[in-house]
Amino acid sequence: MYREHWPLVCGFLLRRTRDPHLAEDLAQETFVKATRALLGWRGENPAAWLLRIARNVLIDHVRRARRELALPAPEELGVPPLHVASLDVRDALERLPERHRRLLVLVYFEGFSLAEVAAMTGRNHASIKTAVWRARTAFAEIYGDQND
Repeated sequence: MYREHWPLVCGFLLRRTRDPHLAEDLAQETFVKATRALLGWRGENPAAWLLRIARNVLIDHVRRARRELALPAPEELGVPPLHVASLDVRDALERLPERHRRLLVLVYFEGFSLAEVAAMTGRNHASIKTAVWRARTAFAEIYGDQND
């Protein structure tokens, strides 16, 4: 399990911490906790289970450190300045069905890759790619209708 899922867990933590050394330390802690919890594992998707543990390890680390993770500047991410259009986006997201909204939030707001979303949901990469495409199409229709 370690060899197969190390890149996924470490990559997940690296995107959140932006510190390769810290990400590796937290990934090691994730696998230690997973090993200790292996008897309680219910046979669910191992990648999703490990990502949940990694997320909890990261939360524990932040709580212990009592500091916030540094976020990149909006310009670095290519995000336009906040203005009225962002409120329209939020409104359009709220009008989407829950399954579409959740996928779009995971991919575009929380930064999960399609492979990570597939692992978390227990679905294959191709079905997630299709579902995200459908969610974007539904979003575009709602967003276009409210801005006409």
